[in-house]
Amino acid sequence: MGIVIGLDVGGSTTKIVGLLNKEIISQEIVRAADPVTSAFGALGKFLDVNHLQIKDIERLMITGVGASFPSGDLLGIKTVQVQEFLATGLGGLFLSGLEHAVVVSMGTGTAFVDAKPDVVRHIIGSGVGGGTVLGLANRIVNVRDFELLTELASNGSLAHVDLTIGDISRFEIPGLSMETTASNFGKLADDVSREDLSLGIFNLVFQSIGTMAVLAARSTGIKDVVFTGQMTRVSKCRELFDVFSELYHVRFHVPELSEYATAIGAAIYTD
Repeated sequence: MGIVIGLDVGGSTTKIVGLLNKEIISQEIVRAADPVTSAFGALGKFLDVNHLQIKDIERLMITGVGASFPSGDLLGIKTVQVQEFLATGLGGLFLSGLEHAVVVSMGTGTAFVDAKPDVVRHIIGSGVGGGTVLGLANRIVNVRDFELLTELASNGSLAHVDLTIGDISRFEIPGLSMETTASNFGKLADDVSREDLSLGIFNLVFQSIGTMAVLAARSTGIKDVVFTGQMTRVSKCRELFDVFSELYHVRFHVPELSEYATAIGAAIYTD
């Protein structure tokens, strides 16, 4: 059948995408206790859900921090390792339809790459990412589950958490609206709710990443920034990033299936 599968293997989570003639036919996220179990579990689930047999798979393209743990060919299928930054860049371009962009991978930490179809260059990385969100949430609102935290944040307000330009000045500062954040967590009210705090945590992390993305775009002369990774699943993600697009005149893109970008990039890679 000629199906190509892309596997993005993390420490305990694997994203798997199947492509036929470079058209996405199915995608899944599988969680397990370790990279090997996660990778084999994702492949087995993909075959079962899509009623496929091993003979239907042409090759597996594997990437991610856990890609080195499964050794050899998985289930006897030709398995090729793809460098993660390269896969991220190619996947971001594929999903956005762009030919040149800064692609940002928001995982446990965050990576920024300058991506073209023929070359992907790592710009810089940051330790601020999903791990930061969960660590702060654990201490501040006693929540360790990402989905629950996202739900809480969707009902929160930053008015009781962040200090804005409007809070400290009666006059607009040229180039900055009165709603622009002056200080994350600089206006904590006594009646702040868990929902407000949850949104404040996400806003702190997204604004930190957004600021670095703007600097990365300016340093490379690129106007388009594509965001990928599981953090893009947060309902407020697009809304919070829209502020940066307007403020700094950089086009921020959060494409559909962006959490699968690295797996997709691995699947479409050719030597």
